[in-house]
Amino acid sequence: MPILPIDTGRYGTPEMKRIFEEETRVQKMLDVEAALAWAHAEVGNVPRKDAKTISEKASTRYVKLERVRAIESQIKHSVFSLVKALAEQCGSSSAYVHLGATSSDIIDTAMALILRDAIGLIEQKLDDLEGLLINIADKHKKTVMIGRTHGQHALPITSGFKFAVWMREVARHIQRIHLCRERLLVGKMSGAVGTQAGLGQHAAKIQELVMKTLGLSPADISNQIVQRDRYAELVCLLALVASSLENFATEIRELQRPEIGELFEAFEAGKQVGSSTMSHKRNPELCERVCGLSRIVRSLVAPAFENMVTWHERDLTQSSAERFILPEACILTDYLLFLMNGILTNLRVDEQRMLRNMEVTEGRNMSEAVMIALTRKRMNRQEASELLRELTIESEKRNCHLNDVLANDCKIRKLLTESEIANTLDPQNYLGTTIDQVELMVKRTLRERVARGVR
Repeated sequence: MPILPIDTGRYGTPEMKRIFEEETRVQKMLDVEAALAWAHAEVGNVPRKDAKTISEKASTRYVKLERVRAIESQIKHSVFSLVKALAEQCGSSSAYVHLGATSSDIIDTAMALILRDAIGLIEQKLDDLEGLLINIADKHKKTVMIGRTHGQHALPITSGFKFAVWMREVARHIQRIHLCRERLLVGKMSGAVGTQAGLGQHAAKIQELVMKTLGLSPADISNQIVQRDRYAELVCLLALVASSLENFATEIRELQRPEIGELFEAFEAGKQVGSSTMSHKRNPELCERVCGLSRIVRSLVAPAFENMVTWHERDLTQSSAERFILPEACILTDYLLFLMNGILTNLRVDEQRMLRNMEVTEGRNMSEAVMIALTRKRMNRQEASELLRELTIESEKRNCHLNDVLANDCKIRKLLTESEIANTLDPQNYLGTTIDQVELMVKRTLRERVARGVR
């Protein structure tokens, strides 16, 4: 009976979970065994007919997971159980199965094949997320809203600017994962302790042929295992992605609060239940799920770093931990991207509420604009800053609009006319380069997508 929520079907996409199923892992290991047999045949170590037999039988159609498990229950060795199960299917050709290899040659090379497929799905969803953010940023590049620092009203921005910032964060993750591929997607065929002694005089050629057949690069050098800094880098990158998604989700959650009400994740009014007792609730449950699961992804960084440490040329401390770390990191990150893509696809932006919220502080959020306007009229910057500090406090104490306070201040009246004050307090007039920045970043991101073949 399944226990963990990935296994029960609660979390994870079907396509990513299939990549990490036990049957898939067994098939990838068999693919490596087949490639090894062919490489031996190419250099004359194994008769071609035997290599052909091994290649044909290296399939879960013949090597059943149940049989591998049955053998393992007796001999207590996962890879040699697979080797024996394959050998049973190969008749006299079984003499050449796993020739010159060690278990980690098969495990680590098969893991590279698995991670290649997993990263491919993650990259697709990152591309989709970037595309969504391009569209939202461009659509709302002129939609004015209040910017906030420390949770307090600061200066006006546009909602498109907020999404453009997210867009470029996602773009950086895409770049990081692309660069990580070269270091991560490597295999090895170096035998016990990495000397390739068991592979004979053509060892280097055998490794080259195996990796060429599988579409991988050979590790530049390895001992009995592929060094785990590669996996640690991947998990760190996935933790970065998850953290960005939590940041996005947290912002949506905050802006969905009734007292703010600017962004909303979708709610299926016809059937969705927000609370078992409070019928009015419209909880940001998907965003909260993103936040919760991202913490699990980040928690996998520590054991990934621990797995870089090994005794001498090999021990088995990595094995058990990696059975959790790598599937969970990939499955959960892929699922988080799936969730965020759905959230943004159905995101509701309340432009009118954004405008109304601009007035919560009764013009005081435009204090910097007034200060800058005064400096342009030759008032000392420090003097202008202190004056606006006093006037904004007065506005708040009197519970009146900053415009009224400014209009009644003699220093202000000497330098600014009523129309100049009104123009200065208009958020539309104090966006700086906001719209230009959004447009520039959208164009840059679109160019990057074209360069990597994404439309």
